[in-house]
Amino acid sequence: MRPVADRLIELLGLFFTGPAPVRVRAWDGTEAGPQDAPLVVLRSPDALRRLLWQPGELGLAEAYICGDLNVSGDLAEGLGRAWQAVRDQGTARPHPATWARAGALALGLGAAGMPPPVPDAPRARLRGRLHSSARDRAAISHHYDLSNEFYALLLDPSMAYSCGYWTRPEASGYTLADAQRDKLELICRKLGLHQGSRVLDVGCGWGSFALYAAREYKAQVTAVTLSRAQRDAVLERVAQEGLGDLVEVQLRHYRHVEGGGYDAACAIEMGEHVGAGEYPAFVSLLHDALRPRGRLLVQQMSRGSKAPGGGAFIETYIAPDMHMRPVGRTVDLLEDGGLEVRSVEALREHYARTIDAWRATLEERWEDFEALVGETTARVWRLYLAGSSLAFREGRMGVDQILAVRPTRDGHCAMPLTPAAWYARESRS
Repeated sequence: MRPVADRLIELLGLFFTGPAPVRVRAWDGTEAGPQDAPLVVLRSPDALRRLLWQPGELGLAEAYICGDLNVSGDLAEGLGRAWQAVRDQGTARPHPATWARAGALALGLGAAGMPPPVPDAPRARLRGRLHSSARDRAAISHHYDLSNEFYALLLDPSMAYSCGYWTRPEASGYTLADAQRDKLELICRKLGLHQGSRVLDVGCGWGSFALYAAREYKAQVTAVTLSRAQRDAVLERVAQEGLGDLVEVQLRHYRHVEGGGYDAACAIEMGEHVGAGEYPAFVSLLHDALRPRGRLLVQQMSRGSKAPGGGAFIETYIAPDMHMRPVGRTVDLLEDGGLEVRSVEALREHYARTIDAWRATLEERWEDFEALVGETTARVWRLYLAGSSLAFREGRMGVDQILAVRPTRDGHCAMPLTPAAWYARESRS
């Protein structure tokens, strides 16, 4: 009988116009495919069975999550090389006879049978109207309430779960923690904070910005989150740092934010959770929360104009109901809502570095992550971070800081003439 690896490469060849984009090591120990291609290891016919029952991205992802399929070496590099090979050579358009041959090969390889069990990693199971308050709460909980201990293990000590700002990436001893501090400092300066500034932090995460603005600028911060686990963590950190007189933490949906007259507001990678239809109302809320001449900083992920964003794996295991658009469309929405956009700074390469730092932590402390959340959930995050790093490096995703201001009725915004003056730290009390 022909080696399993040879038959797997023949099966792949039915769907690609050139050489197979990967080299395969099969469960019988045989290998086949281009020597210089990424090595994919199939541990059992279950990998094929998953694709038979669930063709496409989700079937492949679950084969990896369950350990039926592995990629030798760095996962992001292997995925990148394989996808580049697919893009370079293209895919074939199978005919009925091709599908018949593919079916025969798959059956001969043991792919027939009942569907394999789903991974024991938690799937998102949302109900109700899209972006209703209850559904949004469930979506946020699925992603952010995995456990505070998990994120504390993955992130830097500030618990910033967003793109860092790598001002000195090649400097000796410059770390993710430094990049996150530099990001927080940049946001505070763009917002023109000073002692006594009233700041609204929508989607505050674990409080990295709120604590920094209060500690370093003596700003009065109202921090809002929909995650109970995050709320509890921020309250604990506020108490530990003795910042209770400067930071108020609210557990509520952004729609229920009350009051106005804020000098500044920010939404740091929170806008992705606001639906396409809901974004104009979100902008209106931010506009109304600010006093005239108040500044807004939106740090938000975007997608390329021809990139779909999201996908079955992300929606099922990571961040359901997220919505990303090209950055220009977000700028349009902000200006349609009465805000004047003053600058847009692209941080795409910064995010690739940030995610790679998280990936390095995941690999270095793999046993700790496994003990905390289990192997399958740890593999979900390995795949998620590898795919995200690749998406930012290849330009399919971006992230941008958008600085806007609420002008007065006569159009004044009180912004200095140059960005250098915008970002100068103020000392007035």
